[in-house]
Amino acid sequence: MSALFAAGSQGVHEDGDALVTHFPPDFDTQGVVAAVHETDPSAVVTTTVVPAVDWSEWRASVDAHHVGGLVVTPPWRAAEFDPATTIVIDPAMAFGTGEHPTTRGMLRLMQRTIRAGDSVADLGAGSAVLSIAAAKLGATRVAAIEIDDGAEASAIENIRVNGVESAIRYLVGDATVLLALVAPVRVILANIVSSVLMELLAGMAGSLTPDGVALLSGILVEERDLMISALARAGFRVEAEDVEGDWLSILAGRVS
Repeated sequence: MSALFAAGSQGVHEDGDALVTHFPPDFDTQGVVAAVHETDPSAVVTTTVVPAVDWSEWRASVDAHHVGGLVVTPPWRAAEFDPATTIVIDPAMAFGTGEHPTTRGMLRLMQRTIRAGDSVADLGAGSAVLSIAAAKLGATRVAAIEIDDGAEASAIENIRVNGVESAIRYLVGDATVLLALVAPVRVILANIVSSVLMELLAGMAGSLTPDGVALLSGILVEERDLMISALARAGFRVEAEDVEGDWLSILAGRVS
């Protein structure tokens, strides 16, 4: 997502399994399409010329999301909700706005998991939506780890707007390296594609406190059996699952 902004995108949002972006008139969109296909030859990219955007209508179309006792909202609706349970994310800034089922699945599992005073590592933090949620739920030490430095500025602004700077440290770099440096933590959050999750599981197990748990998403329902097997090999047991549409989120604890 940050690569799209770096290329000139004027906004990105999630629509189911797709990303929708907008570039200014006369932009070289074919260059962007070529770059996407170079990164992922199987990606399906559709381009359409649209009339000038009425930004007031676009803003009106961006909804707040109620997820259990939390609300994820754009800034222009934040005043409608209790700041203590509201996560304010600018949808024009970075991935992670509550629009995608994986984000909502993580938020639902977090509300039954995060304890007051918890230490947390958020892998693939993006917009810092999950890190902010962890702080709002009572975590006092949160390491938000993101490998893409293009997301840093917007994430730090989101953290500031939500008033949780004292709890969250945003770190740019490889989670396989940084997780060991912030360990041990009681909770690991990871909303990443399943192939990357599987590569990280062993490191996660070694970075948790004895009573620690990992919350994982970015897993397609059809990948469930593969993920359950990978978790077992890494020394985890599944404690809870959340399914929304095609997406699965998992709460896993260490096998004692």
